[in-house]
Amino acid sequence: MPSNSRNLPTGRQENSKKLHAEIAKQMLTLATSAFGLVAALAWNSLIQEFVNSYVKKLLPNGSGIISLLIYALVVTVLAVFVTYQLSKLSEKLQE
Repeated sequence: MPSNSRNLPTGRQENSKKLHAEIAKQMLTLATSAFGLVAALAWNSLIQEFVNSYVKKLLPNGSGIISLLIYALVVTVLAVFVTYQLSKLSEKLQE
């Protein structure tokens, strides 16, 4: 079996190119997802620190549930905003 795609017949060359392109596409998707997860974890830490440093000081002691609610709301609003903006960008790029 040839070790080089240049020695392959045309149909096999085409399939080999498609396979390489699909592998590269999947690797890009995986890398993008991994960096997205790292960014999300960084934002998670930042928002938690903000709530702990600023919001909890304004609330009475024993108000852990309220600070968690505020944290959840901030994360939800941020997720909706970013998703909406990315959707608009994607629509513009497809035009």
